[in-house]
Amino acid sequence: MDKMIFKHEFLIRIKSVITWSLSVSALLFVFFSFFSVFADQAEMMNQMLEKFPKELLIAFGMNNMNYHTVLGYISFYFLFIQLLLAIQAGNYGFGLVSIEETEMTADFLLTRPVSRAKILTSKLMAALASMLLTDIFMWISMFTAISIFSEGKDYDMATLLLLLFSVILFQLFFFSVGLMVSLLVKRVRSVTPYSLGLAFGSYVLSAFSGVFGDVKLEYITPFKHFEPAYIVNNRALNTPLVLINVVITVIALVAGYWLYLHRDIHAVS
Repeated sequence: MDKMIFKHEFLIRIKSVITWSLSVSALLFVFFSFFSVFADQAEMMNQMLEKFPKELLIAFGMNNMNYHTVLGYISFYFLFIQLLLAIQAGNYGFGLVSIEETEMTADFLLTRPVSRAKILTSKLMAALASMLLTDIFMWISMFTAISIFSEGKDYDMATLLLLLFSVILFQLFFFSVGLMVSLLVKRVRSVTPYSLGLAFGSYVLSAFSGVFGDVKLEYITPFKHFEPAYIVNNRALNTPLVLINVVITVIALVAGYWLYLHRDIHAVS
């Protein structure tokens, strides 16, 4: 890893990290501020949800939830936190290499006395550090929100930590797939449509997986690999799906390295 490249790549993402961290934390606090309302009206909420089609509740992960408990309520809104983190990871993955190519500065970077593998590793580590910083900020915000709004209700710390730490692997999936796809296409002019498409597409697949139980869409979407309701109800990760997630992530990263090492970089004419 080249320290100069790592530092440069990390610093150019600082504003982005701050923006994503504040956005995730704001959403977290807004949702948790309604916890007392949901907890007091839990029975009424359950009766109301019973009137909805079972398939709809499964699609949105709202079945078998205890809204009056801290972890039950967290599992309800954590999906939206995951969605934001997926978009961030997708942005960093799609933009890791494509930004220099779009700005026609990639050829200059490759003329430096640093191997392509070291360049990509340095950029990758900087992106991972940026995502981890956002995750840490989210973790701190979560515990702060719980201390403010939980009204002293007990919860299982180990289960909460498992849910929070799962976002690392969750984001790695979107980052690695984003990197691979960006190297498969000729040029990514804007990362936003790609990252939004990947994040929301994965969410839609997760919803359809809940509706059509016989269609095994959960194998390919991280929203099912790390489903908050499953983690909270079982106090464990869904090991088979997590292993599938890790395999896809590793394959995407290896493919990304191979594609980058063999990619033709167009020089400024």
